[in-house]
Amino acid sequence: MTFSSLFSLRHFCLSGMGSQFNCCYTADVMEVPEDHARIWFVLVYKLPPEPTRYRASVWRKLRASGAIYLQNGVAALPDDPGGERVMRGVVQEIREYEGTAYLMRGPMVGDDETLVEAFEAARDDEYREVLDRCRDFHAELEKERKTAKFTFAELEENEEDLAKLEAWFGKIHARDRFGAPLKEEAERAIGACRENLEAFAESVYGAADHSSAGSSGADEKYRRSQT
Repeated sequence: MTFSSLFSLRHFCLSGMGSQFNCCYTADVMEVPEDHARIWFVLVYKLPPEPTRYRASVWRKLRASGAIYLQNGVAALPDDPGGERVMRGVVQEIREYEGTAYLMRGPMVGDDETLVEAFEAARDDEYREVLDRCRDFHAELEKERKTAKFTFAELEENEEDLAKLEAWFGKIHARDRFGAPLKEEAERAIGACRENLEAFAESVYGAADHSSAGSSGADEKYRRSQT
């Protein structure tokens, strides 16, 4: 997938080329019905080779937003309030790093389903990681059941692990703009983890109650032996 083969923008804005070019241009390339055309942000940028932390910072921000790279230094996001904030913020950051940035907004010429599929594939890759982590979570609980490690320390540790997993899923879900195929499966898997943890918690509470009852019985037996 190349940038040149995907995009020819009918209405677009360029930023980062100097004050004399910070304006909007209109080029009639192809008439696309406004009520059907998806609008996209496309960022073309270049950063100095050093220090590498500049490139890493920009990459992390774009990745966290759900942007995909069409090629090196070319990233795309759908046009929505969140996408615009991210793109404008990244443009400003690149300028502060003495790089160059060209931010464009407009519809793609022709069918953009290939681009949508690329976004869905990126989210599905992340959902697969969530599914793998859910399987690991169930395996860990099963191991603790087999060894009867029904302690509050284990329960707290597993609650923390699930909270991290739920937060991770929430971030992926927030940047899943098109509803990737694996979203519902990942959502069900998170719910199953929560149910499994609640069942494990009941075992922990039961073990604690049993231990407390056993201790009370031993105390009573001791007091009787002393009379």
